[in-house]
Amino acid sequence: MPLILEGIVTTTNVDDHPNISPMGPIVDPSMQTLTLRPYQTSTTFENLQRTGVGVFHVVDNVELLARAAVGKLDPVPALSRCRDVPGYILDDACRWYAFRVRSQADDTERSKLDCQVVSHGHLRDFFGLNRAKHAVVEAAILTTRITWSSRSDIEGEFQRLASLVEKTGGTAERRAFAFLIDYVRQTPNTCFAAS
Repeated sequence: MPLILEGIVTTTNVDDHPNISPMGPIVDPSMQTLTLRPYQTSTTFENLQRTGVGVFHVVDNVELLARAAVGKLDPVPALSRCRDVPGYILDDACRWYAFRVRSQADDTERSKLDCQVVSHGHLRDFFGLNRAKHAVVEAAILTTRITWSSRSDIEGEFQRLASLVEKTGGTAERRAFAFLIDYVRQTPNTCFAAS
């Protein structure tokens, strides 16, 4: 059974600047291979087509993940150059995995990119499991689907997730969740205008 591990992928834009995007690849337990499924219209897909390399990060910073999900990374987080592939490592990641694309299937809207991990590193310990952090991850995923989900469905899920953040979250989790709520409120829902 495939396991999806939510994290962040960095790729390199044509101008050599980093692209930072949340992604949940299918991983094997040994973390030797990753299967990425980016949309063909995404910058991540475009960069991987051009360079064939990237870096996947295991993170516990939900503010970074929430902001990256909606493209609002200001300021850009601290990054270091990866020595093993032409790419970037997030300095605040727990672990990172540099990878090369080995094969690709483009027969659906989301491409399937099978990748081989070529190097990895440990930067710091993972904070641990926390329901509020997971609630923010779910809220970030919902936020990326606002243009094709009904606003009432999204708002209902946000209400359910809010109680987890309120009961189990710290300051960072509350800030990240509030940021996503504000983003949803300010974003028109073009797919379901009547909802």
